[in-house]
Amino acid sequence: MKNTLLTHLFVKNPSWAPLVLRVPLGIILLAHGAQKLFGWFGGYGLEGTGQWLASVGFEPGYWMALLAGSAEFFGGLALILGLLTRPAAVVTAFTMLMAMTVHIGNGLFVSNNGYEFALILLAASISLVISGAGKLSVDSIVKVKNQ
Repeated sequence: MKNTLLTHLFVKNPSWAPLVLRVPLGIILLAHGAQKLFGWFGGYGLEGTGQWLASVGFEPGYWMALLAGSAEFFGGLALILGLLTRPAAVVTAFTMLMAMTVHIGNGLFVSNNGYEFALILLAASISLVISGAGKLSVDSIVKVKNQ
């Protein structure tokens, strides 16, 4: 049997546990991405988010907002569907790691603008990198033929 990247990418996980994790995680990420990209759900859109990101050292702010918003929005959508779950989870984990750098100086608690929310999203993303999509996912129906 030939080991390929695709074989490992779509390795099946017969568990329901990743579904329980990836759908709410995907919804949260998608909504936060929509705030950044489109100004939905009370967000500031690309312009406002970009200005804020530039003010905390992420330059150029507009492009950083586009990258972060796209990672969250499209990564969240991919997680909901269970489509390319592992790569989507890697991208969202990296995005949450960057978000933590903004909040780390405020301590743990979100009530003090701390990093706890980004930390739990990071942990959930890493869990999906390890486990894959689980049942009821696009990934679970992809067939990779070994040559």
